Amino acid sequence: MPGLGERQGKVLSLLDDLRQADCDIITIGQYLQSSPCHYPVKEYIHPGIFKFYEDEARKRGFKAAGSAPFVRSSYRACELVKNIK
Repeated sequence: MPGLGERQGKVLSLLDDLRQADCDIITIGQYLQSSPCHYPVKEYIHPGIFKFYEDEARKRGFKAAGSAPFVRSSYRACELVKNIK
């Protein structure tokens, strides 16, 4: 969930680590502060960056990747699994 102050290199490094652990499916979505008691959003990520992360995930061998501001781990999970080739 980007938006907590991480840099692009950290996200890409995480993708590499997940592939090394044989993770095949990834979802990446904007962190949103759920209440005033929770950690605040440090940055709103541009939708183009989410597309970049999805492309990078696929280049790294993820069989399915969902990446957009409102994507969550359950986001169209069935569709992602069905699209694995």
